[in-house]
Amino acid sequence: MSQMIFAAGAFDPQSSWMLGDWNGQRTALQKQGYDFSFGYTGELANLWDSKYHSSHGTEYADQFALGTHFDLNKILGWQDTEAQVTITERNGRSLSQTSDALNGHLSSTQEVWGRGQTWRLTDLWIKKKFLDQRLDVKVGRFGEGEDFNTFDCDFQNLALCGSQVGNWVGDQWYNWPVSQWAARVKYNLQPDLYAQVGVYEYNPENLKRSKGWNLSTDGSQGSIIPVEVVWQPKVGTEKLSGEYRLGYYYSTADATEINNPSNTGHKQGVWVVAKQQLTSHQGDAKRGLSGFINLTVHDSGTNTVGNMQNIGLVYKGLLDARPQDDIGVGFARISINDDVNAHQIVQQNEEYDAEVYYGVHATNWLTIRPNIQYVRHVGAYKDGENALVGGLKLVTAF
Repeated sequence: MSQMIFAAGAFDPQSSWMLGDWNGQRTALQKQGYDFSFGYTGELANLWDSKYHSSHGTEYADQFALGTHFDLNKILGWQDTEAQVTITERNGRSLSQTSDALNGHLSSTQEVWGRGQTWRLTDLWIKKKFLDQRLDVKVGRFGEGEDFNTFDCDFQNLALCGSQVGNWVGDQWYNWPVSQWAARVKYNLQPDLYAQVGVYEYNPENLKRSKGWNLSTDGSQGSIIPVEVVWQPKVGTEKLSGEYRLGYYYSTADATEINNPSNTGHKQGVWVVAKQQLTSHQGDAKRGLSGFINLTVHDSGTNTVGNMQNIGLVYKGLLDARPQDDIGVGFARISINDDVNAHQIVQQNEEYDAEVYYGVHATNWLTIRPNIQYVRHVGAYKDGENALVGGLKLVTAF
């Protein structure tokens, strides 16, 4: 009887899931080591205004993600071992791809769009810890951005969401929802500091819509090797959370040189990610102001984008009446490599993307984030289009 009292029903705003606790069975399965997830992200974008184009448009893109996390210690008695299976499906169209005003947009007004609108096996991995949990080894199929150069994805504009290296070296570094064979080794140097290295198969076959379930290594052309140091301090007397990442990647795969297509080189670059909660709200560390900075720098010989930076602020619980709502503002700059302009009449320089959103925590399983985006110099052309876009992002856990 007590289990029935605590079992949240469908559409209960206090439940973590829209469909509830399955009459208590969902929590019972979690305790046995089986944690099921079913998420949905939908993003709408509408062109409000632009400098040179009068036609407006609206597009909608979305993603379903179905996953199961296995605690293999509880299930099989394998100490410090876990596994994950995730299947995703993407639909819809992107305004950045269909609007004349956004033709050539380096970023995207809808980050959830892309990598083939199809079903994919996104995660299939097992992870085990050794040496009193200091050493962490993960093998299987997954993307670089799950462990390296990771960043939150609350904004709708791609230049402010997720692993930025994957956005600007996307011809070789494959972020979610694409997976590839990979291995990652992490070692905890101290409780708030760790170092990690990974090896990820580079296989262009994995991008094809028909290869969403590809497990073959046929077509592999090399490996992406990222290394990273991550510091996660608790700052001040209020122990405000921070995360600081410094990383480098190298690709063993051949890449055509921009200035000399008959030659090949190897992609490489560095990144810095800094996130820090700056204040608490009236002593509540779960609320308050946080800031972030992302920086990526890429080799000029083989990569179109030379560097990018973004910076922003997010305040959670600004209003006492809405303690779980959040408001965010972010600004990004994407710079084209000088080598790209060597053979172009119309020069490309920098594109600027900005967004402000307000996240309405409607229930524990639904967040709605209306947003406004501004894109200056679309495509990094100095005399390029300037566009104002209205957006709406929905994030749901079923």
